[in-house]
Amino acid sequence: MKTLWVRAELLLFYILSATMSKPALYYATLSPPSRAVLLTAKAIGLELELRPINLLKGEHLTPEFVKMNPQHTIPTLIDGDANITDSHAICAYLVGKYGGAAHESLYPKDLVQRANVDARLHLDSGHLFARLRFLYEPVLYNGSTDCSIDKIAYVQKCYEILEGYLADRTYLCGNELTIADFCCVATVTSGNDVALIDEFKFPKVNAWLKKMAELPYYKDTNEEGAEELKALFKAKLAENRSK
Repeated sequence: MKTLWVRAELLLFYILSATMSKPALYYATLSPPSRAVLLTAKAIGLELELRPINLLKGEHLTPEFVKMNPQHTIPTLIDGDANITDSHAICAYLVGKYGGAAHESLYPKDLVQRANVDARLHLDSGHLFARLRFLYEPVLYNGSTDCSIDKIAYVQKCYEILEGYLADRTYLCGNELTIADFCCVATVTSGNDVALIDEFKFPKVNAWLKKMAELPYYKDTNEEGAEELKALFKAKLAENRSK
């Protein structure tokens, strides 16, 4: 009788496991914000259902996708009835829902600590990523040939801010890794072949990048996609200039 009860429990477990859907992430490895979410998921050991979107083919502009996300941006997360459409919000959500106490430091519950993480997230969205997009998007999508010194310098000014935050700490918000590091590193490493990071002027930024690269999931989750994006940008710029 006991054996039958154990078998019934196991059968119920397998049925429930099969019916529980994973959070679905619409993403592209070319996208720095997508990679920030992937880094977060890896850090907390969460498996996502990955649904790739080809930005260059305009798959984010289809009526179906725009209905799901009127901002037509990736990443977009669907988790049951939840529909979340910003990478920074997604990272915070995943840690809050799936991270547990073991990973709470990635997005702390302490109000001051969390405010500092939020501030760095806004630094990424309002400055780092915004300036990289200003440089990359016209070349990738509109046939531009403009990769001017002014645009590059505009990105590099952000390194001064990062250097200041890293002056006396290992990571952007202290000596604990947070989702702010994931979001910012995904952006910085997507443009540092074009907007070079002077190792003498920004030693702390370079040390931070090396520290982030030591994460066991970093290479597959961020480095390969960042290198792919930088190579694509250079190829598109050369193609546009040859016309």
